[in-house]
Amino acid sequence: MTTEHPLRLRTRGARRAGAVAAVAGAVLVAGPLAAPAQAAGGPSGIAAKGAFVLDSGANRTLWGKAADTRREMASTTKIMAAAVVVTTKGVDLNRKVTVKKAYRDYVTRYGASTADLKTGDKLTVRQLLYGMMLPSGCDAAYALADTFGSGATTEARATSFIAKMNKKAADLGMKNTRFDSFDGISKTGRNHSTPRDLAKLARHALANSTFRAVVKAPRTVQKATNGRTYTWYNTNKLLGSYKGVIGIKTGTGSKAGPCLVFAATRDGRTVVGVILNSSDRYRDATRMLDWAFKQKTPTKVTLRSLPAGAQQD
Repeated sequence: MTTEHPLRLRTRGARRAGAVAAVAGAVLVAGPLAAPAQAAGGPSGIAAKGAFVLDSGANRTLWGKAADTRREMASTTKIMAAAVVVTTKGVDLNRKVTVKKAYRDYVTRYGASTADLKTGDKLTVRQLLYGMMLPSGCDAAYALADTFGSGATTEARATSFIAKMNKKAADLGMKNTRFDSFDGISKTGRNHSTPRDLAKLARHALANSTFRAVVKAPRTVQKATNGRTYTWYNTNKLLGSYKGVIGIKTGTGSKAGPCLVFAATRDGRTVVGVILNSSDRYRDATRMLDWAFKQKTPTKVTLRSLPAGAQQD
């Protein structure tokens, strides 16, 4: 994100229509023709254009597909936004933030996914993290960028926040990553990363207890200071559907396609996976986790359904 005002961002990564909900209850089955989950050399039948699996504890690459090819990553961008916030020195997660009309105007203008924040409500930084990561609220992301950036105007603060995202990417050695957006709605088409870089970011973010608590929640109910109640559902349907999954973030864009950054823990071992531009991201994730955990029988997964009206991403 550069000096251009965020409200001029293009609609890449905008909210998808409710058609996605039609497959909410679909069953993922590897099928009789699928190769064994422990196929030599990596998981079989991965539809994603880019993918990566990392053993988080050992920080060891397990498998990759076009692991270093740059691609747009839609709302998985918000992982970095959250990481910047939770690792800010002296961060006060209980700091209250007043919702500005500009945040609501932003999601309305671009049809972006939203936490449906109401102008004038006051929510804490912690609550805004839930609003950004569960329903993929671009309004919540805007609020956090405005709060944690520096400068005299909303535009300057958002630009400053994006610069912080890029600095953290450089500090983490994410050599093929560039952010021009705080939420994945790119204004230049150069908001990109790679499966390997996103796995590195996810591993870093999961080391923070606040981040872990947020991304593993399938649902949350949060009350603003004026008493208004917000109920948010996690768009990551893998949560509660595959044993051991602890997050992390979905993303979908017109160019990025369906994306998913995920993690699961079994027997004290955590595996992080990344899927960029897949025609079947949840099936891909299931196969990648089965392979990483050396599960001989393909897992049958019935995806967690989202209620009518919940955000899709």
